[in-house]
Amino acid sequence: MVRRQLRAWENELLKPPGLLERASKTVSDKINSVMPAKVQQAIASAVKGTVRGVLKGIEFAPKGKVLRLPLHVADRKAEEMLSVYKKIAAAEGAGTGAGGIVLGAVDFPALIAIKMKFLFELAHIYGFDTQDPTERLYILHVFHLAFSGPQARSELFARIKRWDSATRGELSLKSFDWDQFQREYRDAIDFRKMLQLVPGIGAVVGAWANYGLLQELGAAGMNCYRMRRLDASP
Repeated sequence: MVRRQLRAWENELLKPPGLLERASKTVSDKINSVMPAKVQQAIASAVKGTVRGVLKGIEFAPKGKVLRLPLHVADRKAEEMLSVYKKIAAAEGAGTGAGGIVLGAVDFPALIAIKMKFLFELAHIYGFDTQDPTERLYILHVFHLAFSGPQARSELFARIKRWDSATRGELSLKSFDWDQFQREYRDAIDFRKMLQLVPGIGAVVGAWANYGLLQELGAAGMNCYRMRRLDASP
């Protein structure tokens, strides 16, 4: 059953971009064309700095031993945790969205931190030790996959799918394409997050946007770890 679900997710993930995705990209390009360069640089620095800080820090690593749960139990715990994190993200988005442009800018690094904390906890549930630097690099690739454009998506998926092969040794934080990462992440969330800055609707849009972004990350994260668990099965 899980393998069928994973095949369906893979087909959905790798299908050509639809009308809505193309329209969203067009809107993102227009937003970027009128956004001041200093604002774009600030967002890029926030994305890169927050993610790198999380990956190198120890405070995000879950406490206690790595869990060794049957897959169906891990799936249930992951769903329960995702429900909690979606509510946390929605509350954070509503709070910063109500504050206009200033707090809206604060929301970018705050939401990234919530997402990364979720992925660290998710790895723990599925039995992977985030004290291991290669597991943190895997988290970075899962994050990138969840918010990547159609061109990079197939390459990222192929890399994640063969993660436990010898190719893993060829990857490192130094070789990671940070410019592509922050650009695609920004493009993936621009349309929703820029609406958050509109006076009067920011709180509602902020909650909606953050809730949806955590849902997308949760689907990608759970399926990536389910795929690894099945591949590791005898």
